[in-house]
Amino acid sequence: MGQQICDLTYAEFLESLKAAGVAITNEDQLRERLAETWRWRFAFMTLAANGRSLGINFLNKAASQHMDEIRGAFARYQFPDNSDAVFASSLAVE
Repeated sequence: MGQQICDLTYAEFLESLKAAGVAITNEDQLRERLAETWRWRFAFMTLAANGRSLGINFLNKAASQHMDEIRGAFARYQFPDNSDAVFASSLAVE
């Protein structure tokens, strides 16, 4: 029947990142864009790397102290390998 799709949502994923110390600026715009596509993981990674022009930023409030939680969220939500490292490198420091 093809590839199994993770039934966890982008909203739950964003909440898990925030719980791990990541702040998101312009979160409404981010959520709107992720809601527009079934490939939200790809869209998320694109916006994590290139969202600054849209005012979408991921800020390291306390994330550096919670990298295990962030890695766990990326694994739980079935992101490709190394996505967590790419995301961590894009975190802006306040």
